[in-house]
Amino acid sequence: MKSKKMPVTIGNITLDDPVLLAPMTGVSDLAFRRLVKRFGVGMVVSEMIASRAMIMETRNTLRMARHTPEEFPMAVQLAGCEPDVMAEAAKLNADRGAQIIDINFGCPVKKVVNGEAGSALMRNVPLAAKILEATAKSVNIPVTLKMRMGWDHQSLNAPALAKIAQDCGIRMITIHGRTRCQMYKGSADWSFVRSVKDAVSLPVIVNGDITSFEEVDNALSASGADGVMIGRGSYGRPWFPRQVCHYLRTGEKLPDPSIAERLDVALEHYDAILDLYGIANGVQVARKHLGWYSAGLHNASEYRFQVNRSTDPDEVRQTLHHFFHAAIEHEQRPPSVH
Repeated sequence: MKSKKMPVTIGNITLDDPVLLAPMTGVSDLAFRRLVKRFGVGMVVSEMIASRAMIMETRNTLRMARHTPEEFPMAVQLAGCEPDVMAEAAKLNADRGAQIIDINFGCPVKKVVNGEAGSALMRNVPLAAKILEATAKSVNIPVTLKMRMGWDHQSLNAPALAKIAQDCGIRMITIHGRTRCQMYKGSADWSFVRSVKDAVSLPVIVNGDITSFEEVDNALSASGADGVMIGRGSYGRPWFPRQVCHYLRTGEKLPDPSIAERLDVALEHYDAILDLYGIANGVQVARKHLGWYSAGLHNASEYRFQVNRSTDPDEVRQTLHHFFHAAIEHEQRPPSVH
């Protein structure tokens, strides 16, 4: 470990551990956030919520905006391109108990960008500034910003936009070390994040490709950031953010859970998903998560095939038990001698 990281202060909120769970559409829902928080993490962030849909209070949006006291501190992330609508959505979430509002200037998905939201706002700095100012002024809780390096490598304007954000009252900035045009291809450029850190006096969090202890060290060293945000590194590993918290505090690399413990976590997560979405939708939503829990285990591809075609929740549980117990037996079997 190259350096011990200190707590991060966001307005009037202090994160004891500088490790954040990323907002991930279709992943960081209430069921997953509560699981990650139970293991241990500095802060969790909701899925990206469309600000106009929040105002209209659609059923899906209200479910996405749900949170529980044991998650706190947590942030609700909003996306949109209308300053007044973003401000109104921020007020609604603050009234519903959100502790932090996070603004999305980073989503690269075509549907979002074509609506002039997400990372499209990095091409429209005047509008971006209006959104930042309107949102920050609309609530009495901290407002943070997540963005990319820029639209493309010819317009790496994150440092300049970070200065504007600071002037507008934003309290923390997270940088994904890719441009919008890179989407999720190539490698995250952690060293670029240092230029953002040098541009502002706010806490800066580095994000992108952080899936191991070595990558935690390298990302923090290259960026000079105050903390890390973990996204895909938590797929099927809700315990990984806790391992990173412990590592940054002590330098010790905690081992992964045993296969039996992974089964228990997968079953707990599965039940939480069914409770959140209902049986029919929950079985489908759970498939990707249950697949991720099988990474690196014997016969994982056959297991994923069975999980993905099953619509009966009890059948899925039986598949889980059979697969993980077989994996335990395979691990304990002495190697064959030829």
